[in-house]
Amino acid sequence: MPTNVTETGCPIIRREDFSPVTFLLELRHPLMARAAKPGQFVIVMTHPEGERVPLTIADFDREAGTVTLVIQAVGKTTREMQATCHAGGTLYAMVGPMGEPSHLSGRGRVVCVGGGLGVAPVYPQARGFREAGAYVIAVLGFRTKDLVFWEEKFRSVCDEVILCTDDGSAGRKGFVSDALTDLIASGPVIDEVVAIGPPVMMRVCAEVTRLHRIRTTVSLNPIMVDGTGMCGGCRVKVGDKVKFACVDGPDFDGHLVDFDDLTARLRRFAADERQASQHWDESCRMRAQAGLG
Repeated sequence: MPTNVTETGCPIIRREDFSPVTFLLELRHPLMARAAKPGQFVIVMTHPEGERVPLTIADFDREAGTVTLVIQAVGKTTREMQATCHAGGTLYAMVGPMGEPSHLSGRGRVVCVGGGLGVAPVYPQARGFREAGAYVIAVLGFRTKDLVFWEEKFRSVCDEVILCTDDGSAGRKGFVSDALTDLIASGPVIDEVVAIGPPVMMRVCAEVTRLHRIRTTVSLNPIMVDGTGMCGGCRVKVGDKVKFACVDGPDFDGHLVDFDDLTARLRRFAADERQASQHWDESCRMRAQAGLG
């Protein structure tokens, strides 16, 4: 097994599938594992002509020299990764760590809220807060029991874990924002909240904490191309300023983020994404009919 990034790519040493659309890739990259910090991301390419895909680092192990990504197959490239990336294979390229690391306080009580795929990137932050000395409560939300992952992993690094499902099939029934509201109401005082997930989820969590003036950080994932601030594609409005998620973030003050602008930007290329996925589906069908795999 290669011990580092090779001329032929970044080695994939493990894959785990959490659901029909969500999967984990563990990659060997000792230099990146040593450099990575909670809140940062990487940009990956599956092949030389492939799309550059930004993915938040879900875990890293400095001793083992590995970096873990959790991916949801929703577009052309992530679906291609789901079909082609397996243990023993490689990613053509993985660049990072990129972005500003999260600011982790070791004081008080911190609530780390993850919704859906956002559960994965909030894990390093929960672990980091706990290592710094904070009392950490994780609130993890999924649509249903079959989509739950990493519950025990969070229990190993958090003081409390609250599991929520929309349909009540596991944990408490309801949204993560409901659990957050109850935590704030029941006391003791919450000093800080980190929320990562769909924009609507982060927005609601920020509105819940705004009423109580609780510092709230969200992680933004706008359209991104180069990851260096040059293309301007990942610009977001934060208060009265324009920021770039790739170099100024991805963490921002949830009470200042313009979520309407973020949502509009995320929808801008929806038609192009659908067209690319349809083209890839047709290509797969043609290859299957021709017996090429």
